[in-house]
Amino acid sequence: MTDLGDNRDNFCYRHPDRQSFILCQRCGRTICPQCSTQAAVGVHCPECVAEARAKAPRRQPMTIRAARSLRNNPDRPIVTYAIIALCVLVYVAQFILGNALTSWLVYYAPLSFAQPWRLLTSLIAHGSPLHLLTNMFSLFIIGRMLEPALGRLRYLALFLIGGIGGLAAVAVIVPGTPVLGASGAIFAMLGALLVLIRRFGGNASQILIVVGINLVIGFVLPGVAWQAHIGGFIAGAALTAIFVRTRSEKQRPLQVAATAGIGVILVAIIAISQALL
Repeated sequence: MTDLGDNRDNFCYRHPDRQSFILCQRCGRTICPQCSTQAAVGVHCPECVAEARAKAPRRQPMTIRAARSLRNNPDRPIVTYAIIALCVLVYVAQFILGNALTSWLVYYAPLSFAQPWRLLTSLIAHGSPLHLLTNMFSLFIIGRMLEPALGRLRYLALFLIGGIGGLAAVAVIVPGTPVLGASGAIFAMLGALLVLIRRFGGNASQILIVVGINLVIGFVLPGVAWQAHIGGFIAGAALTAIFVRTRSEKQRPLQVAATAGIGVILVAIIAISQALL
């Protein structure tokens, strides 16, 4: 038999006084437990570990990788999060600057064409913390379901055109009432959900109950522009009906034209209502 105690190959190459029978899986040298690093298969010595790390591809910083994964993942409701962030930032600015800014953002039908930015700014401005909180909570819940289903561009078009649809109803029914808030656009999303559920054979009873309760609240509570809720709901349902009937790639130009057409019709309704005042 071989005397293992006298064989120098059985001692750690980094610690000659430590007898060991552990071999590096890569280079075959003897290493003691202190010098060994567990690998997927066997153990490695410090030099082999350092060499492997030097040859490994450098990982990008977490922020870059996270940003790229966010960009490449179509299921993440980026537009929803962006709208929520924008609404919060606008309200912070309203809180700091007061009525001077709010009066510049609010929608007032007689100024629809003299100051057309109000058609958009009124959708992201809010009148109180509770108003902001309820709308953003609704947007967060509905948007996470709806944005991946429609796609980001169609979802953004739904928010904007649905919101303008709500303003068109205000311009026709109560043209002298200033309004602000995203609730018209949120009701457009409820209209979109109803169309999608009915189109694909789902049970629409729950969404109808939600819409009914919110409409009743709009009629009962003072200071709520129920006209914008109805207008947004109709515009959102009509736009989504177009989306589901023009789903193929060949129909994409028709879908774009029809979407733009609804926007033009809503602006025309506002113009006619102002001409009749």
